[in-house]
Amino acid sequence: MLGADSTKAVVSIKPDKQVFKGEAVTLRCDLQVGGDTEWTYSWYKDDRLSSNRRTQEFTISSVTESNGGKYTCRGERKHDLQSSEISDAVTLTVSDAAQAVLSVSPQSWLTEGDSVTLSCEVTGSSTGWTFSWYRAVLYRQGLQQIRDVHGNVLYHVELLSDSRREAGGSYTLSPAALNHTGVYVCRAERGEPACQTQYSTAQTLWITGSSPPASLIISPSRTQHFSAGSLSLSCEGQSDSTGWRVRRYTHSGEVSDCSSVTGSTCSIISLYTSLTGVYWCQSESGGGSDPLNITVHNGDVILDSPVHPVTEGDSLTLRCLFHSTKPSNLTADFYKDGSLLQTQTTGEMIISTVSKSDEGLYHCKHPERGESPQSWLSVRASRSGPTGATVVVSVGVSVGLSLTLFLVILILGLICCYKNKGDSTAQPSDVTYAEIMTTNSYKGNSEAVRRPNDVTYSQIQMKNFNSHSEGL
Repeated sequence: MLGADSTKAVVSIKPDKQVFKGEAVTLRCDLQVGGDTEWTYSWYKDDRLSSNRRTQEFTISSVTESNGGKYTCRGERKHDLQSSEISDAVTLTVSDAAQAVLSVSPQSWLTEGDSVTLSCEVTGSSTGWTFSWYRAVLYRQGLQQIRDVHGNVLYHVELLSDSRREAGGSYTLSPAALNHTGVYVCRAERGEPACQTQYSTAQTLWITGSSPPASLIISPSRTQHFSAGSLSLSCEGQSDSTGWRVRRYTHSGEVSDCSSVTGSTCSIISLYTSLTGVYWCQSESGGGSDPLNITVHNGDVILDSPVHPVTEGDSLTLRCLFHSTKPSNLTADFYKDGSLLQTQTTGEMIISTVSKSDEGLYHCKHPERGESPQSWLSVRASRSGPTGATVVVSVGVSVGLSLTLFLVILILGLICCYKNKGDSTAQPSDVTYAEIMTTNSYKGNSEAVRRPNDVTYSQIQMKNFNSHSEGL
């Protein structure tokens, strides 16, 4: 018998020790010895000899749960029948169909120009996978269908042409654009023949922009609505309304055209809670609007908050609205990100000057009628007004011109004084005023910048130095 320290058998499994039903799996027995290759092999599963397996490696073309277990092996040299030390046990685990999981970082709601990464991984396994990403698109023939557990079609997906990754399960959009708004899934595969995972659960990307090619107009214009109420949505502002549709992604995971679609308009006569979701305009060419959150509530209280982003510096009023009759006591608590912000007896809260720090999740609560759902308030940076550098340059130019003109007039006055020093008619009380007008191309509101009609006066006093004057 060969010594245990000289020859040790080692079992390896490819593609991984964690595999899924239907995959092809190869097991190999290697000996920690060089030179002599005249070996035969014995395989054991759960400590029982497999009499039909005598080769160094073997492949199970389509594994099932019954193939799972602890595998060991041993080598025997042909010419003297001496055996190696038996290997350590390696456990093969066979699971149900592989499941891909998709995540988004840093978040699903983004501003145009931001960077976002979609990450895909396979639950319980990380070896040898190739990943692909898909996006839900308008229906056309030949697309893959995504169905729910009951077999209902949720949406159709199209492979992103540049999404295939041989190594690493991440797909980055940088910079994110309006046409990236939508619903995404991923899938992984490995082996030959390929074993594919199921499609991942969906993740959404909602991109807001400064100048979208279309705007989704909602009436009544608020994020929250009472059930049984009505709602009208339309795509407006686009140069060509052809091919524009109102799309929605509801909490059930379904992507669909809005009901009762006529052209680019959607009318919902009676709302119900399952219509809660994100709505946006989408054209056949991929153009889109800012996505908008719509919440349908079955309770007595909703929050009246804007559907579109609020601009920094604007004033904003949030109100508690009540189903049917308004209570005699309107006192309501207003919350931001789960923390009490204000208590108002009027049932409304005013933010006089909105800033980026006001962005967050808001809801209101009435002591008797209950509380509203939460809604996200988005704040957009102001695009008007000069930058600090513009103000500094404008002020600097204005001041420089004023000083230059003032010095020119002063020098001319002194020269004039020198040439006429013998003229006794020039009295000490004589005063010459020079009018200096400065113009400024800046049209902002900064008080530090002089207006075109501002006038600077410089006073030049002329004295007579005639040696024949009185008193000398």
